[in-house]
Amino acid sequence: MAVVMSEKAQIGLIGLGTMGANLSLNIAEKGFPIAVFNRTTSRTDDFHAGAGTLAEAITPCHTLEAFVAAIQSPRAIILMVPAGEAVDAQIDALLPLLNSDDLIIDAGNANFHETNRRAAAADARGAPYLGIGVSGGEEGARHGPAIMGGGKREAWNRVAPVLEAIAARYEDTPCATWLGESGTGHFVKTVHNGIEYADMQMIAEIYSIMHDGYGMTSSAIGDVFAQWNEGPLKSYLIEISAEVTRAADRETGRPVMDIILDRAGQKGTGRWTVIEAQQLGAAIPCIEAAVSARNLSAQLPDRKTGEALFGPSLRPFGDGNPDIGMLERALIAGKILCYAQGFSLLKAAAKAYEWDLSLPDVARVWRAGCIIRSTMLNDMAAAFTTDPDTNLMFAETFSPILKENEPQLRDVVLKATGAGIPLPALASAQFYFDMMRTGRSSANMIQAQRDFFGAHSFERVDQPGSHHGPWNSGV
Repeated sequence: MAVVMSEKAQIGLIGLGTMGANLSLNIAEKGFPIAVFNRTTSRTDDFHAGAGTLAEAITPCHTLEAFVAAIQSPRAIILMVPAGEAVDAQIDALLPLLNSDDLIIDAGNANFHETNRRAAAADARGAPYLGIGVSGGEEGARHGPAIMGGGKREAWNRVAPVLEAIAARYEDTPCATWLGESGTGHFVKTVHNGIEYADMQMIAEIYSIMHDGYGMTSSAIGDVFAQWNEGPLKSYLIEISAEVTRAADRETGRPVMDIILDRAGQKGTGRWTVIEAQQLGAAIPCIEAAVSARNLSAQLPDRKTGEALFGPSLRPFGDGNPDIGMLERALIAGKILCYAQGFSLLKAAAKAYEWDLSLPDVARVWRAGCIIRSTMLNDMAAAFTTDPDTNLMFAETFSPILKENEPQLRDVVLKATGAGIPLPALASAQFYFDMMRTGRSSANMIQAQRDFFGAHSFERVDQPGSHHGPWNSGV
């Protein structure tokens, strides 16, 4: 039975999974009465019963009809349902109950192409539609996520007071902003997740050096991460890396890290990032390596077969004496190069899709609440404000840092190669750096080969136009 409030809800939310439930509590806590609906009615009732003092600001509904009726018009309805067909099915179920000015907001991890399609369908109906990226996990949803908006600006403005109120804050500035039309917000969230994959992978690789190459205990590694979280690497991911490596398993008393199976899960957003980069011709080798590393981690039986056949790859790292400063500086360089790739992808997408996407706004919205939040992002926002077209590695703020720390990244990659410790993301970051500072590369060989077998032609360094080699003189 739905609870009847003295006034209608200001907003509605469908989907009371972990993220939806916590987002609903966040909205209610910020003073916005909310109606909620979940296909499984028992979940709706359990959620409301556990809402404590916030329950009076929440109207639980057992039918879509009751849900729609509980929201003041013009309505704003947030969808927190699994990406894909479930979103279309929920929209189809809602449409007969809505007015043309009622706003649907997809806040799930949608593929931006799907958001573009749904936004176009809404435009054809004369209805508003938003696709917003929400990052921060369970804690962020409850206490303040980063919110990346996409759709019509006027639709965003309708719900901006709610979204800005529930968002994380960086120095009292809400980490919620409108970024562009249609699927822009979901695309930015996808790239965020790609950077997240790479950042996590690089941290895991540094952990591997400390644990496998130096033989450090998990507790000692946790102390290193905690120390790094007080310096240039200060970030949410370094913070939680310190916490998880220091943690002990309740059942065995062993370090939790020692009992976790080394098979990483993924929901596909990192893969979407790689696919879009390939479509746009954008180079993101660090992110690609991180996605591949997760795929390889899933091949546990094959990895065990390989170890039995060839022997374990791990050998002592360097002289075996921990050089923590070298590892920190390598990770600093890797992080800058990873973010440079992610922002370059955003720039390529903005050009291809004619989005008026502000890279400073993206950096600002990521400064708090989201998984990749870090102290570096404020400097990144400033760098793009000064020169929106720059590659981050060339920016005045970051190029000196790269010059200072890249030698340690190279040293770590070389030593890890000798020790048989796989560093796919850090090595790809080094590869990106070297390619981006090579004025004349080996691609002339590729062009010669292409012309030889396919008469594709090539450009010359000394003459304009299209040319063929002597092997194709008859063409």
